[in-house]
Amino acid sequence: MARVGLKSQAVPVSELKYQIRARYTDSTITVYQAYATEIGLPAAGAGRFPAAWKRDRMTWIKPSFLWMMYRCGWGTKEGQETVLAVEIARDGFEWALEHACLSHYEHGLHSDRSAWKRQMKRAPARVQWDPERDLRLRPLNHRSLQLGLSGEAAHRYADAWTVSITDITHLAHQIHRHVRAGDLDAAQRLLPQESAYPTPDGLLDHLRP
Repeated sequence: MARVGLKSQAVPVSELKYQIRARYTDSTITVYQAYATEIGLPAAGAGRFPAAWKRDRMTWIKPSFLWMMYRCGWGTKEGQETVLAVEIARDGFEWALEHACLSHYEHGLHSDRSAWKRQMKRAPARVQWDPERDLRLRPLNHRSLQLGLSGEAAHRYADAWTVSITDITHLAHQIHRHVRAGDLDAAQRLLPQESAYPTPDGLLDHLRP
């Protein structure tokens, strides 16, 4: 997929309600997931998802580190004790967005509910937008992307798009300790640096309410 600049907006990207903020390079984007140790540790050790990772189930990836911390409780929730940073190919990520369907019906975006349901059945990816979180995991005004992958998208994610998998559980715990101690400056310094992801023109038009 060709790289093009951000589509011009009436407001700065930083002020958009629906935005993708992430760590990325010219060719990759980092997303986050959390798993039980029997999945997370082998994945990080091998740099790829093991056979035990179920490729026929929907899996949700999150470009926002803090939203992942909200979801997994800083790596303390049962079954989410191992926090992974998964670096994947940008062209794969954008393929998923291109072929995704919004996870809920949106009047004006979908012609009717029946059309939306048909899209949902066909789409290998699903998008929902949830309030971004601050260091204390309180909701912010703008929303963060959650991308669900199933079928072809899940197989591509696990076996074609993944470039590296890193266990960042220790980092999550370290930041959490600073937050609990009230030292938000120290916590902030450790956060992965995320910025507005340069989506090609029109890529999110069918996904932003």
